[in-house]
Amino acid sequence: MAQAQSTMEEDARRLNADSHGQVNPGEIAIGVIIGRTSEFFDFFVYAIASVLVFPKLVFPNHDPLTGTLYSFAIFALAFIARPIGTMIFTEIDRRQGKGAKMTIALFLLGVSTVAIAFLPGYETIGIASAWLLAAARIGQGLSWGGTWDGLASLLALNAPEGRKGWYAMIPQLGAPIGLIVASALFAFFVDTLSAEDFLDWGWRYPFFVAFAINVVALFARLRMVVTPGYTELFESRELEPSSVPETLAQQGRTIVVGAFAPLASFALFHMVTVFPLSWVFLFTRETPGRFLVIECIGAVVGIIAMLFSGYIADKVGRRTLLAGSAIAIAVFSGFAPQMLDGGLAGELAFMILGFILLGLSLGQSSGSVASSFRKRYRYTASALTTDLAWLFGAGFAPLVALVMSSHFGLPSSGIYLLSGAVCTLLAISINRQFASRDAEAVQP
Repeated sequence: MAQAQSTMEEDARRLNADSHGQVNPGEIAIGVIIGRTSEFFDFFVYAIASVLVFPKLVFPNHDPLTGTLYSFAIFALAFIARPIGTMIFTEIDRRQGKGAKMTIALFLLGVSTVAIAFLPGYETIGIASAWLLAAARIGQGLSWGGTWDGLASLLALNAPEGRKGWYAMIPQLGAPIGLIVASALFAFFVDTLSAEDFLDWGWRYPFFVAFAINVVALFARLRMVVTPGYTELFESRELEPSSVPETLAQQGRTIVVGAFAPLASFALFHMVTVFPLSWVFLFTRETPGRFLVIECIGAVVGIIAMLFSGYIADKVGRRTLLAGSAIAIAVFSGFAPQMLDGGLAGELAFMILGFILLGLSLGQSSGSVASSFRKRYRYTASALTTDLAWLFGAGFAPLVALVMSSHFGLPSSGIYLLSGAVCTLLAISINRQFASRDAEAVQP
């Protein structure tokens, strides 16, 4: 079925008509990294502000712990809204094309992010400040559902034989890169401004930077996905959007398994990024600026571990590495959280060990069961799987971990990590059983 094309999309096609369908994995990788870095930078800017700013700006009439818990509750709204955004923007994609979908989605993301930069506090407009923050957060979640461009799936499908693990790792590099930029930016403002100036206007600048990065990402990704070469590649790989109800009806079982397969990685993701900052800020004398620098160091270690994950996965298999990482995360959950009470040495040990495991596991968590999707539904099914994985594995992680640790001590937060590791191992096992049954079913 022919799809209507927006004027912007048609212009981009004409401007890039000289590609003649020649697209290589290296070009796709660049687009994927740009897109993921933009998305994760937005993510971490909001997450850091949820700890350092919003409890005082939006919930000043509550104690710091309660204010942070309310802030984390609003933080989770984006993950709830994301699958809804996928449903809305999938229909836009089907009717108007990827160019229109991504333009609208990234415009909404930019507006929602900048709106937070202008957010008045409780002292100015009362409880309406919290409602405006929640609305902006929902806007971010809806837009993330529309920023799915399929480039990660395209990259995996076009990876050279024997390099599947390496190319599966590339999209995940956006997470530590986004964290490094966001943490460094906040650390600069926290350390150079007085507390009053930081809470008044300093914290707003990272949100303006996020908007600028979104604009760059829009044009970089739009230029790629609407060129003739990429359009031909999407169509030849049958990476076209299918309706969400039909996809759920036909691929629901695999989507659920795929959503739980990376749960250990996604639970660990927030346990070494958002949660430690909240614990250190609330319950220790550590300055937030110094801990943000520690997070930057951990993220660099995470990048190195991710690069190794691509090499290891190509030797032993992606699912084997995911299963091994889940077991290691389960062990880590039993002793590591209490390191956060061990001063600078303990914090460094927790972050470095955590990011090593995160790099190895998250590096291979993207689309770990995507090959099980039928081609007709792979594009939309992959988007839904990503949405649900982030919702189940990460959306409520900071809130749950902070509630448990503040009431029952730091070791209790490891239970959340342990549950994620168990879910990953079960999902991988179930997917193998399904794959074996399907293979037997098609044999003559």
